[in-house]
Amino acid sequence: MSYSVSPIGFVRSCFKEKFAIPRQPQLAPAARGVLELVAPFDQVHALEGLEQVSHVWLLFLFHQALEAEPRLRVRPPRLGGNRMVGVFATRATHRPNGIGQSVVKLDQIEPGRLYLSGIDLLDGTPVLDIKPYVPYADVVTDAHNGLAEDAPNLIAVRWTEASLQQAHCEAARLGEPLQALIEQCLAQDPRPAYQTPAPERRYGTRLWDVEVRWHYPEPSTITVLEVTRAAS
Repeated sequence: MSYSVSPIGFVRSCFKEKFAIPRQPQLAPAARGVLELVAPFDQVHALEGLEQVSHVWLLFLFHQALEAEPRLRVRPPRLGGNRMVGVFATRATHRPNGIGQSVVKLDQIEPGRLYLSGIDLLDGTPVLDIKPYVPYADVVTDAHNGLAEDAPNLIAVRWTEASLQQAHCEAARLGEPLQALIEQCLAQDPRPAYQTPAPERRYGTRLWDVEVRWHYPEPSTITVLEVTRAAS
């Protein structure tokens, strides 16, 4: 038996590329986006009472990772990208039905729009449902996960003088905490865990409409080299 679902809205996100998106929600509080609802869910009646809620669960589709053939085992980045485990033991994007879930902060509500932060969703992500976060039910104090017991270790993020000035200029133009966003995302080290890049190798991603470039002068240190507006 098969079922069909339709998005209730789409996320307009600061993340324009998959690379450097935090691997879990809430790891980058400066990561912001807007969930734009579609009819009939864009009516105010659908959002009544949500103003009393600080966080929501989003059920969504990994729309750029949908696959015709299911994977039974995956290589989660948290385990270095080389160790395989069962798909249901991970939150890997390669999932049956391509469904993901994230708990995000609800900052503001407007008719047909929810303003969110702490997101880990790519721009254009289709959202299937919204559910309120319920602290007494959703917090399990004695829970454990032997594959991911603690938050990932952070690495140092440094700036060149020019890149920091560029970040401040672009942040003022966007009206977004761009420096914090860059630092929070890069501190989690987005490169594959099995890579030890040479200092001359450059990495990059796009946040909002800004291109960010960095390198690893030392294995455990990132230096931001350039923050420039992306070509249109």
